[in-house]
Amino acid sequence: MNVYLDYQATTPCDKRVVEDMLPYFSEKFANPHSNHVLGMEAMDRVENARHQIANLIHAQDSREIIFTSGATESNNLAIHGVVNFYQNNRKKIITSVIEHKCVLEACRSLINRGYEVVFAPVLSNGIVDLGFLEKEIDDNVLLVSIMTVNNEIGTIQPIKEVSQLCRKHGVLFHTDAAQAVGKIEVNVSDVDLMSISGHKIYGPKGIGALYVRMKPRIRLSPLFNGGGQERGMRSGTLPVPLCIGLGKACEISKNEMKKDNEHLTELKKYFIQKLFKNLPKIYLNGDSEKRIPGCLNFSFEGVEGEGIMLGMPEIFVSSGSACTSASLEPSYVLNAISVREDLAHCSLRIGLGRFTTFDEVEYATDKIIEVVNHLRSISPLW
Repeated sequence: MNVYLDYQATTPCDKRVVEDMLPYFSEKFANPHSNHVLGMEAMDRVENARHQIANLIHAQDSREIIFTSGATESNNLAIHGVVNFYQNNRKKIITSVIEHKCVLEACRSLINRGYEVVFAPVLSNGIVDLGFLEKEIDDNVLLVSIMTVNNEIGTIQPIKEVSQLCRKHGVLFHTDAAQAVGKIEVNVSDVDLMSISGHKIYGPKGIGALYVRMKPRIRLSPLFNGGGQERGMRSGTLPVPLCIGLGKACEISKNEMKKDNEHLTELKKYFIQKLFKNLPKIYLNGDSEKRIPGCLNFSFEGVEGEGIMLGMPEIFVSSGSACTSASLEPSYVLNAISVREDLAHCSLRIGLGRFTTFDEVEYATDKIIEVVNHLRSISPLW
C-alpha cells in the first residue's frame, strides 16, 4: 500500500481543477491578450480566476491579484520589486530565520546592495519573537517579510500583530502565504503583499499569484521587461489553463475549507495519539495549538529520519534534515527553534491533505511504529 504524506511539498491536482483546465490546452487555446473573440473569451476566464483568488483571500479588488509562475517568483517580485521601486532613505529589511529559502536568499542578496537585513528569531514553539520585532521595526525599515504558515513545522504566525507594528512606522509588510492560503482563513487587510502558490492548494504547478495592495497603492518594479501585462508588474503571455486551475482550486478551497480542516483535525489527533501511545521519546516540533492540522513534524530519539524513510519506502514523507546535502546538516528551521542537533536529524515531516484517508493514516502509523522500534532495537546508541 503506497501512502502519500508529503502535502507540504505538493498536493495532487483536484480532479475538478483538471476538468476546468483541460479545454484550454487544445480546444480553447487562444492567447488571452489577442483582441478577437477567442482571445477575449480566454481573458474572461482569466479574469474569473482572478476574482476567485481575490474572493478566497478577501481582496477588495481583483486587479490586486498578479499572476506569476509560483510562490518563489511572487516572493522575489515582492521583495526586489519593493526595494527597486522605493529607493529612498529606508535601508533596513526584516524577515525571520525560518522563512522559505527563496525569501531568505532574496533578502540576503540585498546585503550586497547596502541594505541592512535583520533575521528575526523565533521562540521554541516556532512563533516569531514579537518583542524582538517591536524593538527592530522603526522608521528606517522599508519592508518586513514574515510567512503566514511555516512549511516545515506548520506553525501559524501572528500576522495581525506584526501588521500593527509595521503600520505604526509606515513599513511595508509582505507575507509568504503559500502554506496558508486555502488551509486557514487569511485576510489581505493585514498585509500589503501576499504570495500564493497553486500546487500547494490542489491546483497545478507553474502558477502562483502575488497580491499587491491598491489602496493605498503599493508600487513594484518588475523583475523583467516585456509587453506590460499584469499591470506592468509581470510581463508575458498568461498561461490560461494554469490561471483557470488556480482560480478553481481557490474556489474549491473557499467552499470546502471547513470540511477539509475537520477531516484533517481528526486525522492529526489520531496520528499524534497513536504515535505517543506506542513510542517513547518522540517529540512534536512546533506549537501544539497554533499550527495547521495538516502539517506534523516529529523527532524520534535515537533514529535518523532518513533511516525511517528507508525502512518504509511505500510511505512518502519528508526528512527533517537536508538529505540532498553532502553534509547532511539538520534543518535550519528545527535549529532555529532550538531542537537538539541529534533530534533534528531524527525528524520526519508528515503532510496530511484533502485526499488522505483514515486507512492510510492507520497503515502509516503502524509502519512508523514498526520501523522505529526495529531501528532502535539494532541501534547501539538506543
